[in-house]
Amino acid sequence: MKQTVLWKISVTTTPEAEDAVTQLLERAFDQPASSYIDAETGGAVVSVYVPTRPDWSKATQRELALGVRKIGSSGLKIGPGQIALKRIQNEDWAESWKLHFRPLVIGSTLLLKPSWSRRRPRKGQSVVVLDPGLSFGTGRHPTTTFCLRQLVARRQSGAAQSCLDIGTGSGILAIAAAKLGYAPVDAFDLDPEAIRVARANARRNGVAANIRVWRQDLTKLPRRSVRQYSVVCANLISSLLMAERERILARMHADGVLVVAGILEGEFAQVQRSFEAAGLRLKAGRTQNEWRCGAFCWR
Repeated sequence: MKQTVLWKISVTTTPEAEDAVTQLLERAFDQPASSYIDAETGGAVVSVYVPTRPDWSKATQRELALGVRKIGSSGLKIGPGQIALKRIQNEDWAESWKLHFRPLVIGSTLLLKPSWSRRRPRKGQSVVVLDPGLSFGTGRHPTTTFCLRQLVARRQSGAAQSCLDIGTGSGILAIAAAKLGYAPVDAFDLDPEAIRVARANARRNGVAANIRVWRQDLTKLPRRSVRQYSVVCANLISSLLMAERERILARMHADGVLVVAGILEGEFAQVQRSFEAAGLRLKAGRTQNEWRCGAFCWR
């Protein structure tokens, strides 16, 4: 059987610039991007895969290089910024992910693993199965990991707790919440492809009946909400978090926790001031690879 050929366009960068480079490649090639962080070097590689050889003229390469330089000039550390095109076999691509994605343990109650991993959960440990290759997150990014740890830390055994995942992406946070016993679990995203992926992942993990996933623009939500949640996760850019603060907080229970992530360290102080001005206080925080995350509760 003849192997399927793919073309891989990749940029070697840093975890700090990973999201920005992802957007650059997705816009340029109209394909979802994948990324991984090398555990030894700490660097990040963002890639897109296309079935036919892309336009690789000098003009295309200059345009990509300019996009990378613009990311660097915005204040993000771009790292090597090396752009490469490589012809690979489909089987080689599929197997290569297995070298970089291994099981991830969150506390003693949650195990994330790819489908090929044979690792078995410990007693009382819930399992979330997500494979790499998605542009929406598999839990390895520091911001996603912080949100997962907060879901584990805030879960009270036997208590009725609900969860809202704003900007659900792959659905990883909503799936983990359902596995941990949160109910109801609601999740939305503006991207229709993210909704498709999140629903597919929920089915794969056997929690589709426990999660309500829908397409929604955060900026179009009513400013008031009948339902409030025990935990609200908002893995969003800082400008959107602050602009839509009223809508987000309207969905947070009086005894609830708001987990914000996806914020550059240099921007977090402004986000913190914004939410503290609305009556919240910072309960927990973490900085990793230039990213800053926080968990807030009402004063």
